[in-house]
Amino acid sequence: MNKRILEMIGGRLVVAVLSLFLVSLAVFFITELLPGDTAQELLGQAVTTEAAAQLRETLGLDRPAILRYFEWIFGLLTGDLGYSHVSDRPVANLVAERLPNSLTLAAITMAITIPLALGLGIVAAIWRGSIFDRAISSAAIMLVSFPEFMIATLLVMWLSVYMQWLPALSFIPATADFRTIVLAFIMPVSVLVFGSCSQMIRLSRAAIADAMATPYVEMAVLKGASRGRMVLRHALPNSVAPIVNSVALSMSGLLGGVIIVETVFNYPGLAKLMVDGVSTRDMPLIQTCSMIFCGFYLVLITAADIIAILSNPRLR
Repeated sequence: MNKRILEMIGGRLVVAVLSLFLVSLAVFFITELLPGDTAQELLGQAVTTEAAAQLRETLGLDRPAILRYFEWIFGLLTGDLGYSHVSDRPVANLVAERLPNSLTLAAITMAITIPLALGLGIVAAIWRGSIFDRAISSAAIMLVSFPEFMIATLLVMWLSVYMQWLPALSFIPATADFRTIVLAFIMPVSVLVFGSCSQMIRLSRAAIADAMATPYVEMAVLKGASRGRMVLRHALPNSVAPIVNSVALSMSGLLGGVIIVETVFNYPGLAKLMVDGVSTRDMPLIQTCSMIFCGFYLVLITAADIIAILSNPRLR
């Protein structure tokens, strides 16, 4: 690995750390601007001026925001995520209960999306201009035009309300059998797959099509190479960087889809926990969940950039 590659990777890592710092500033101070008062939300109808002031002092909300920001950042760096204002439980425990559910949903989605989208994108690039290519490209563009919440609503109305085939809510009891678990996952996973596939199909198709138009691939065709060999041995290895970027972009877009899907289907994941925290103005919970989502996004984008650098033959 030469010095230039190391410098480029180091630069990407520095940019990622600085971005995460700026995101932490935005997350903290934007949540501070949310309408309403945390103390009044917690006290409800029993709120009085004295009780609200005492609760703000107990929670530390009467201190300057900049001081609370640095205390929060220091807590994140040391693993102390604070306590939930609503449940009075450690935020780390609440996150640990919900994060595996969100990771399971994302893992199932990507296990279906990546081979399906890449396969369709590669086949569409091989048969450019064919009916199959036009059909796949049109379907991908159509799926991009439909937001996740609209797809989720249509699926609930059709499969749950009208046909009554699937449960409208993805609640999985502890004693659920395998069939119940599968039925609960079908609609949330389908919505996320529809949203993630469209972008990945178009980007992977474009990457393979560009590689197939290069002189060395055209030379392989003139020498009698088959379409399969031409793609697998020549076009695909030189399209790793854009394909990895397409996967990373789809996975980062998946984070936004998870928030919508978990809310619509009442799935007990981290995104639903964050949405519930917004409704109750549970600041430590909102801030921690937001940083986790932003951290995942930056890790994906940074990893895609590093893989693109390492796979670039001109830098070797």
